[in-house]
Amino acid sequence: MKEGITARVGRIISGGFNQLIDSMENAAPEMVMEEAIREVDGAIDEVRAELGKTVANKHLATRRLSDANGRHEKLAEQIDLAVEQGREELAEAAIAQQLDLEAQVPVLETTINDCAGEEKELEGYIAALQAKKREMKEELREFRKSRAEAAKTTGVATGSDGQSRPGSDVESRVSKAGSAFDRVLERQTGLGGLDTSLKQSGQLAELEDLSRKHRIEERLAAAKARAKKS
Repeated sequence: MKEGITARVGRIISGGFNQLIDSMENAAPEMVMEEAIREVDGAIDEVRAELGKTVANKHLATRRLSDANGRHEKLAEQIDLAVEQGREELAEAAIAQQLDLEAQVPVLETTINDCAGEEKELEGYIAALQAKKREMKEELREFRKSRAEAAKTTGVATGSDGQSRPGSDVESRVSKAGSAFDRVLERQTGLGGLDTSLKQSGQLAELEDLSRKHRIEERLAAAKARAKKS
């Protein structure tokens, strides 16, 4: 997930109308509020787009994992058949393919788990943004209502650049909303990938090839043993 989305969502959720208005001199409060609500809509669209990519990646990884497992099972049958027919070279090739598939499976499983976690996190962002939008719209309604009541009381209508501000009760709700989102962000983990060293030594590369050959020979021997029993 892009860091920009996290930063944007955090800024929107933790911010309040008063902070926005006070930071813009001579700006019309209602216009600033309406623009803030439109920004929330834009953020929701952005998070939904990221969610769609995450869901697609999880689906692709799941399909590839299923294909890898199916291919592994098919190769097992082919290995037994090759041994029965005395075609050890074919059995070795099939075993080598099995090892390659087994190396891919953990990566695919990790990708699926990561995507599932990110999917849940993005869904939480969308829910928080939608709640923020409802709160902001209610604040805007109360702001307009307070200005209308003030105009009735004083007999003077306030223009679009009036200095009226939402009351302290609105500020309290904004503060609570910010605290709630902070708890959401605290649940977000920033775990990095595993730190694996590069095999730059020729001796290590040779040792890896030797180990792979040994595993192929072990499986070939096991296949031969099964063939003798049958």
